[in-house]
Amino acid sequence: MSAAVDLIRLTEALADFDQAFLITTGDGGKPHTVMVEPTLVDGVLDVGAVGDRTSTNVAARADVSLLWPPRESGGYALMVDGRAEPADAGALRVVPTKALLHRKAAPGSPAAESGCLHDCVVFKA
Repeated sequence: MSAAVDLIRLTEALADFDQAFLITTGDGGKPHTVMVEPTLVDGVLDVGAVGDRTSTNVAARADVSLLWPPRESGGYALMVDGRAEPADAGALRVVPTKALLHRKAAPGSPAAESGCLHDCVVFKA
């Protein structure tokens, strides 16, 4: 498990999201994206069964990202980076190494006023 991620805050945030996109990297740096429905179990995201290309990518490059899009325009997206590892029956698990809520900073918001382009809430332990 990752001591770098506040798993309580991640658990709370996941309640607001459903399906996610799992992003792996193939040969030559080519991204590969699939839709998944991860669940957080004992500090690890259980992604479920994945296909051959995703499995091949993870075997060569275990660093992955998960992206839950915002539910509404202007809302936060949930982003989790982590290390993927095979599980039983072709399933995949992701150990979170970084997690955050992310959106474009609204004009006049504290983030925009400080010169930031983005409004982020990082889940650091």
